[in-house]
Amino acid sequence: MNYVLLHIFRNTPFGRETFLQSLYFCKCIQARPVVYIPESDKFLFYFDKDTVQVDLDRSYLTSAETAKQNAEQLFEEMGISPSFYTPKNYTASTLPDISTRFDYLCCPRSVSDVSSKIGLGHIGARVRRIIQHARFPVLITSPVFKPWKRIAVLFGGSENAVNALNLGLKLSMASGVDMTIFTLKEKEEAHYRKIVKKRLPEGLGEQAEKDWLFFDRPAFEEMLYAIPHDALVVMGAYGHGPIKDVLFGSKLEKIQSTIGNPLLVIGPESRVELRP
Repeated sequence: MNYVLLHIFRNTPFGRETFLQSLYFCKCIQARPVVYIPESDKFLFYFDKDTVQVDLDRSYLTSAETAKQNAEQLFEEMGISPSFYTPKNYTASTLPDISTRFDYLCCPRSVSDVSSKIGLGHIGARVRRIIQHARFPVLITSPVFKPWKRIAVLFGGSENAVNALNLGLKLSMASGVDMTIFTLKEKEEAHYRKIVKKRLPEGLGEQAEKDWLFFDRPAFEEMLYAIPHDALVVMGAYGHGPIKDVLFGSKLEKIQSTIGNPLLVIGPESRVELRP
């Protein structure tokens, strides 16, 4: 695949754990990781409908003289050729414009608060805005690197849930690992199966339905417990259904405080192509 993931490198032990997750993700789906080593604590993302200024935690500037060397060492450990991103344009001398023409972006749960302030139940405001406007899915890492061996898709039947399911299928095919769908029922099972049959290309719908678990509405915690500990969780950020407005309500906080899995989140502006 010719997919590219952008990673903002932080030269700290927490940053190492995050970068290992980016490298592992790329290795699994045969994508290319590109690293940006910040020279200042701010940069701009220009999206179609918004401009997001990202204010980095000062730890992103730790030991700048060793950052590239440490990143290259981790590239080597994962058997991936090093690739670095250099900004071409600047809105101001210390405010680089970072391209949004990537297929994926890796983020910790926050990019603007020190690690000690970020618990499992908190998503930073900047990360929320990035997900809201990005045309690419965002990989939100767990605190510590752990290889994932399967994919879990949270599917509620919305438009964005269909995008998340498409994304889960694409990753499953690229990585060769199994995918399971998890649905918290608001309607009968037939309703959700009809959506998948109608929206997915012939053959892919049958593939998606191979492993599908349904849970009654009050069993949200039970559904989260059923998600394997070694799964990459794929979900939509917006939509109607059991994960409605998941990044902007209580559901994500519940998910994060209950599971420690890495999350791949697709926002309302993202589009997923099932290309080879």
